[in-house]
Formats: sequence, structure tokens, C-alpha cells
Amino acid sequence: MTPVGATFFVTFRVQDALPLEAMRELQHTYHETLALISDGALTEAAKQRLLRQARYQYFRDCDRRLDGRESDGWYFRDPAACEILAERLHRFNGELYELKAYCIMPNHVHLLISLANQTTDSRRFYLTDAELCTTYVPLCKIMQLIKGGASRQLNQYLGRSGRLWQKDSYDHFVRHAKAYDNILHYILSNPQAAGLVSDWKQYPYLYHV
Repeated sequence: MTPVGATFFVTFRVQDALPLEAMRELQHTYHETLALISDGALTEAAKQRLLRQARYQYFRDCDRRLDGRESDGWYFRDPAACEILAERLHRFNGELYELKAYCIMPNHVHLLISLANQTTDSRRFYLTDAELCTTYVPLCKIMQLIKGGASRQLNQYLGRSGRLWQKDSYDHFVRHAKAYDNILHYILSNPQAAGLVSDWKQYPYLYHV
């Protein structure tokens, strides 16, 4: 369970951005790795460390496939579609989260947000547990608000209907400053690594503070 007010790295993608066969292959490899780790004669701490590494490797494998596959789901080649999504990402900034960075790729999005602002009141005093129980909005609800609202607007703009986003998202609790720096670098460098630009600073759909 992640602590209240944590910082998260989230990746969500367009529905069917990857073929079903590719997803099954990646998931099969991932679950095989998890089973080997769980059955191994390791300490619980060692298992948890290896499980985190396996989950990150699964994310990297999926992300590489997303970066390298052009399809009809590359909706965010369209600047207007990117603007619609960017507006949605900024809409709850300062209210439900602190928006640290994002990158809108052609068929997926990387997002770095902190929920720490929800743990204090207008005078920057920490809320009590009782107060948090009634006011705190968890990450899962935040992602529903972002993806749901964006989906309605984007479907209307794109002239399509039905599910826009893959149901599941990848989310990772950022545990320390070094991890934060590594994730921020990953987000900002993704367009360049994917060959969309020669310099990440040229990519128009990046944001960071």
C-alpha cells in the first residue's frame, strides 16, 4: 500500500495500441518471471526488490513496443488532440495533485504527479487522518477523472465512439529523489529515444517544472 500524498509515475495508453498477441507474449514472460521470484529461496526483502525490478522491466518492454509501432491509434500526432489532453492534465493541477511532468506520445502518455498537496490545508497545516478520510482523492480516482473526461472530449473531436484508453495503467510509487530524477529524465527523453525528434527540447508535447 502506498503512503498518502505520494508521488507517482503513471503511463496510460490508447486502447489496442499493441496487438493482443504482443500483449499476451509480454504478460506471459512477466508472469513467468514473477512465479520464479515467488518460488525462490529468498528473503522477503529480496523478493520484493526483484518483483519491483520485474514490474519495471515489463513496463520498459511494453513502452519500447509502443514507441516502435505506428498504428491507427496514433491519435496524438494531431496537435489539437494533444491540446485537449494537455488541458485535461492541467485542469486538476493544484487541486488534486501537483503536476510535475508529462509527455504525450502518439499512442500513450507518461505522467509524473505528486499528491502531497492533498495532505495540507490552505495554511499548509497537515490534515488529520479523520480529515483525510473525507477529502483525500486517491490515484485511481484521479486517473478516472483524467482519462474519462479526456476520452469524451477526444472521441467527440476525433469523430469516434467507444473505449479510447486501455483499461489498466502502469503506476509506480516514487520512493526517493534519485528515482524521481531517473523517471523525469525518462519522461523528457522518450520522444528523442523513440526517434520523433533529434533533441527532446524540440518536442512540443512535453511539460515539466
